[in-house]
Amino acid sequence: MSVIVVSDLTQHFGPIVAVDQLSFTVPQGSIFGLVGPNGAGKTTVLRSISTLLAPSAGEIEVLGRSVRRSPASIRRQIGYMPDEFGVYGELRVWEYLDFYGRLYGMQTAARNAAIRDMLELLDISTLRDRYVQHLSRGTAQRIALARCLLHDPSLLILDEPASGLDPRARSELRALLA
Repeated sequence: MSVIVVSDLTQHFGPIVAVDQLSFTVPQGSIFGLVGPNGAGKTTVLRSISTLLAPSAGEIEVLGRSVRRSPASIRRQIGYMPDEFGVYGELRVWEYLDFYGRLYGMQTAARNAAIRDMLELLDISTLRDRYVQHLSRGTAQRIALARCLLHDPSLLILDEPASGLDPRARSELRALLA
């Protein structure tokens, strides 16, 4: 079974063709990456798959659903981490995760358990009460990953998750994702 099927995806921004008739499939259980130079359309493709950008032409199915017909259903089942993610610096780490857990519609007990589990999984339990604005880039990346995993998504879509990280933090991130 394929978790992502992209068929002849085309994305236009005015006269600019950012993506031109791209097709690929991603089998269930696989790790798949888009590689290319800056400006090649990688982020545009990921935003389209994540239902944040409607395709100009072509079709995309995620987890068996059309991004055009079922975007809300798809959003509930994916964890999306953009390259440039907003972190609310005035929130403590647990408040930040709680905020997103509420957005995901998680009930209080499940949300609290998931926050505790994510903090432990990502080895950031000691930072629970720190303000997000005081975290290093690598730690902020971990918080963003925790946010994506919080609701136990069926599919993770990560746009340059190691961007701006030092070699050690990149290695740790790869180990966490594995």
